[in-house]
Amino acid sequence: MIVLVVIHVLIAIALVGAILLQKKEGGIGGLGGGGSGGLGGLMSGRAKADGLSKMTGILATAFFVISLTLAWISTHNAGPSEIVPGTIGTTAPATAPAEGTAPATGTTDGGAATGGTAPAETAPAQPATPAVPAGD
Repeated sequence: MIVLVVIHVLIAIALVGAILLQKKEGGIGGLGGGGSGGLGGLMSGRAKADGLSKMTGILATAFFVISLTLAWISTHNAGPSEIVPGTIGTTAPATAPAEGTAPATGTTDGGAATGGTAPAETAPAQPATPAVPAGD
């Protein structure tokens, strides 16, 4: 996909260049416009108009085809995307288990699953009070 994006940008730059080289009506604007100066002596009259018109048409067609291809690829390859990288699958469960119970475990004899009890929670230890240094 990155290769297509690079090609797309190069075609866009070439298309802008081809449009700027064309002679505009009235002889105003365009780098190749006018009979004197610029690129007017390189190609003359009808040959210049035909060549640049064909090149502009080919570049425009390629630009639209690649635009549509990139749009199609981006919609058909849409998977889960991360807003913050590295966060998929790290969310907290929607519901917390009831306090004092553990998840049910299965039995080997094919009977109903039985629930166990969770280990007792202990309070964090209180920090020790600092000793007062002996003063002089």
